[in-house]
Amino acid sequence: MKKVMRKVGAMLLAASMTVSLAACGSSKDESGSAKDSDGQITLTIWHQSVADTDPVKKIIEDSVEEYHELHPNITIEQDGVTGEQYKTKIKTAFAAGEAPDISYMFSGGSFVKPYIDASYLLPIDDYVSEDTLNSVLPGMLDGCTFDDKLYTLPTVTFLANLYCNTEMFEAAGAKIPTTWEELLDAIDKLKAAGYTPMILGEKDRWPGMYMYDIISARTAGNAGLEEAFGDPSKFNSKPFIEAAEKLQELVNAGAFNKNMMSMSYDEMVEGFAAGQAAMLYQANWVHPSIQAEDSPTNGKVSCVAFPVIKDGAGSITEFSGGSSDGYYINANCEHPKEAVEYLEYLSKKIGQVGYQQGAGLPCWDTTGVDTSGLTPLDTESAGLMGTGTSYISWWDNILSSEDSETYKDLLAQLIGLQITPEEFCESMSKLSPSDFY
Repeated sequence: MKKVMRKVGAMLLAASMTVSLAACGSSKDESGSAKDSDGQITLTIWHQSVADTDPVKKIIEDSVEEYHELHPNITIEQDGVTGEQYKTKIKTAFAAGEAPDISYMFSGGSFVKPYIDASYLLPIDDYVSEDTLNSVLPGMLDGCTFDDKLYTLPTVTFLANLYCNTEMFEAAGAKIPTTWEELLDAIDKLKAAGYTPMILGEKDRWPGMYMYDIISARTAGNAGLEEAFGDPSKFNSKPFIEAAEKLQELVNAGAFNKNMMSMSYDEMVEGFAAGQAAMLYQANWVHPSIQAEDSPTNGKVSCVAFPVIKDGAGSITEFSGGSSDGYYINANCEHPKEAVEYLEYLSKKIGQVGYQQGAGLPCWDTTGVDTSGLTPLDTESAGLMGTGTSYISWWDNILSSEDSETYKDLLAQLIGLQITPEEFCESMSKLSPSDFY
């Protein structure tokens, strides 16, 4: 089997803020870095961890202050905007020669690879320390390496799980599903008890993508997905048509909320955390909302692997996720050595403190890290990852930017029952092959 792509996936939440510890009398070059006449260095970093519910927001803020205390000659200026706005902002900035020294990048082929191919980003092999590399868990540098060159370091990793409100399941007399048949039975019982079985925010389109990603992983297997990414004609075959049929079967069974096409991702997560549905299929970055002290779901949710499908090629140990987004150095950075040193500090801090606080699963050695504060839900998700035998990244980070938009558009039509499974797969077969398979 070819190497499976890894990705973190990203937290898409709202708000923006800037924290600056600016030095006086500095002059900036095109990359945004600056050096004062007295040896002071200013580095800039852009990211998308902006919401108060995002633990990484505070980790970045703390790293800025702590790093300045450890290195008084270095000031870090950080700025954040939310997901889709960030994609537009960073693209425009690089095109104009105004990108920051350090940029958050979604991993996978469709987003970061074009920046690497355009020589916008710096390979860090000559700068990163052996101690840092030895602290990264096995396999976690795979998604950080392109053309045999290291471009970033992992932070935390994410896994998509099926989240179940155990209180609702018990009240409905439903079983937490492990098979497709059990899932359909649970949907019927939850509906009969007056609950919305599963919540979906398809206004943003990518939540629906996650549903088809995992259903097709169960029918085709992750190895089958890899083959189709390399040869899209395989999307027009029985396993993928069956997956499309299964997704429409959920729609026709009344599994989802009636306003799914107008509900956003944020509304979906907030709705599940408020007890508006019994199930949610998402990555473990939703934990802070589900486990908030004032959340009706706090302590009432369990996560499991998505159910298997009879006679499907996929297994219960194949997952969506398992890789890490990262922070990349601008090739025009005036101070690459100092930028990589901060990258090492920040990446490890997010990896260890983020795991400690339930912000993601570890990519770094956590020896000595106090994990006593992890919740049962965090532990369950980490346990599922421990059973994983194969991981596939989110498809919009594997397909090209244009093809990922086509895929999400087609899925919205499929979920809206506007096209047939056969029409969906015929259109999918016309996508371009992925560079990574």
